[in-house]
Amino acid sequence: MCGIVGCIGIEKPQKYLIEGLKELEYRGYDSAGIAIIDNKEIKVIKAVGKLKNLERKLDQVKFENPKLGIGHTRWATHGKPTEINAHPHTGQFSAVVHNGIIENYQEIKKFLEEKNINFVSQTDTEVIVKLFEYFCNGDPFEAFKKTIEKIDGAYAILLITKKEPDKIFFAKKGSPLIVAKNSKGIYFASSDAPLIGYAKQAHYLEDGEYGYVTENEIHIFQKNLMISPEFKDLPTDKESAKKGGFRFYMEKEIYEQFDILKETILGRNTEDGIKFDEVDKSFFNGINNIIISACGTSYHAGLVGKYLIERNAKIRVDVEVASELRYRNPLLTKDTLFIVISQSGETADTLETLKMAKEAGLKTLALCNVDNSSIVRVADKTILLRAGIEKGVASTKAFATQVMTLWMLSNYLGDINEYEAINSAIEATKVDTALHEKIKRLSKRYLHGHGFFFIGRDIFFPLALEGALKLKEISYIHAEGYPAGEMKHGPIALADPELFVVALLSKNILYEKTKSNIEELVARDATVLTISSEFIEMTDDFVKIKNSNHPMIEFFEMMVITQLLALEVAVRMGNDVDMPRNLAKSVTVE
Repeated sequence: MCGIVGCIGIEKPQKYLIEGLKELEYRGYDSAGIAIIDNKEIKVIKAVGKLKNLERKLDQVKFENPKLGIGHTRWATHGKPTEINAHPHTGQFSAVVHNGIIENYQEIKKFLEEKNINFVSQTDTEVIVKLFEYFCNGDPFEAFKKTIEKIDGAYAILLITKKEPDKIFFAKKGSPLIVAKNSKGIYFASSDAPLIGYAKQAHYLEDGEYGYVTENEIHIFQKNLMISPEFKDLPTDKESAKKGGFRFYMEKEIYEQFDILKETILGRNTEDGIKFDEVDKSFFNGINNIIISACGTSYHAGLVGKYLIERNAKIRVDVEVASELRYRNPLLTKDTLFIVISQSGETADTLETLKMAKEAGLKTLALCNVDNSSIVRVADKTILLRAGIEKGVASTKAFATQVMTLWMLSNYLGDINEYEAINSAIEATKVDTALHEKIKRLSKRYLHGHGFFFIGRDIFFPLALEGALKLKEISYIHAEGYPAGEMKHGPIALADPELFVVALLSKNILYEKTKSNIEELVARDATVLTISSEFIEMTDDFVKIKNSNHPMIEFFEMMVITQLLALEVAVRMGNDVDMPRNLAKSVTVE
């Protein structure tokens, strides 16, 4: 996730901008930049890579009377991580920073290009500043209002202009933005951490709020009506602020999935069907088979993709563990699309299978979270996951975005439209705090015994694998995922009161057969926790999900529950949830 800072009315605004961006480093970024109005001129400094690169360039810039500034750390979603694509983006007399995604940027860009307005970057953000300047024939604030009326999507925007060198314009919709004030000046940030130490209270902007600030005044509007800021106390601990009040980064990331998935589908899931800017439909011409190569959590996402693509697009899909595939001398035919999935883009085994497919002349597609990573550079095409950085070693939101991207890809390849179901599935990831409390209470019953089985059928089998992996990663309790129908082919021999079973019971797929498998385990006295919309009286514990008519909606709600269960069991075990033993976030060796 990108980060935003801004300030006005303080000495050396560049100092706050750099310090604020450092507080946002934990969110992940691949480039950074600041823009400062100095003697009515806008000075823009940008750099690729770490903030130290930006600081070195900033040291070479002389400021005479800097009044205000804006800054940004960028995690690429449109365009490679280059200085040209880094924020702030500029026009002839203005600069802008932006978090989120402008869904209709191509339409706006085409309109402006027809007016002989040139673009230099590959980003969606540049249209904001160019559209603002197109409208800016009189009052800049009126031009800013017209701009935000024209753009669709999610955004947090800060804009400065030489036409009003004593103001910062702002707008918020679907992406966080905070404004704070002290006796010296006014500050902006996209999360609490940069503001701590500068102000004690802040106004957390709501969707649809926009306005401008001067050195000592905050003007906020909602639907053309001025409103008064509602100041709330800021946290006092920066580390706590980074976690958003949650106990662990993993917990925060579970809760973030609702917002992250909305960003994943922005501009892609439309009422007219799925659209991918990154890849043209012609890329898939001549493809009769797909191989998906991945490791760990990404492998489980690939298994879900197999069910979805074969069902929706009628294309045969094989899913391979990358560390096995690379040494197997597999049959690779030219009519096969080779898909690799990786959160980091540096997973060693996955990268090697990608190189193997390239050497065999296959078309290659990467689903990855990090632009300009090794896998992205090697693959023919890439669809970015837009998950932002994950601090927790046990993946949650990256898995969610991988599955969502594969679901959209299955729609894209199959020429089907599940627009409403996709939106409803995202709603299902919103964490119900009462449900979370129930899982906290349930977790105390699952701390002993000789292990867990997670069971499910169809797409819920890969979810069972992932649920088991999450639990074993952070609780250190043995857990396995099984197809529910396979239990009687051996594993049911382990059934006794000390065997814990988490049953993923879908109302929409093979309900009666899965229920029968659960009954077999209950009859052998296993301790069973069922997750379903249909109440099962026979099992020891039951977590109810909402009724829905699509299995993927059930999938995403069950996903959150299994993540929370793993979290709470691990907490009760006294483990370091974010940094489990023996594990690393990115596996860059065999």
